[in-house]
Amino acid sequence: MPEAGATPAPRPLPTDGTALAFDYGEKKIGVALGNFITREARPLTILPNITVEGRFEAVAALIREWSPVLLVVGMPVNPEGGEQPSMRLARRFGNQIHGRFGLPVEWVDERYTSRLAQMAGARPGALDAEAASIILQQYFDQHPL
Repeated sequence: MPEAGATPAPRPLPTDGTALAFDYGEKKIGVALGNFITREARPLTILPNITVEGRFEAVAALIREWSPVLLVVGMPVNPEGGEQPSMRLARRFGNQIHGRFGLPVEWVDERYTSRLAQMAGARPGALDAEAASIILQQYFDQHPL
């Protein structure tokens, strides 16, 4: 048993399986898909974020379809690295999907992902899914094999 106050050992990264990433927004949620073999992310879809029930029904459908082993949520940190109001909402969303679906959730600093998605030429209607793809690719890149 670890000592009180000891940092738990990091969870080993999956070597196989699918990951879903979420760019949480109050009106819509961008979703990306990737896997641990190719370690490449791609935009998947944008979910409307109108009601709590609708949000989680849509996430449940994606989880049933793709059977992810890991969920990644973008954390909207302000440019100086501090907390901003949308951070609390993204953290709550990540905690809720962990609680509802029992899958591990990892967090990625999503600063500038929407701007990067625009610079990559994402269409305005596909921006959130492209931003989620950038978030997931950052996760893969930050956790090499």
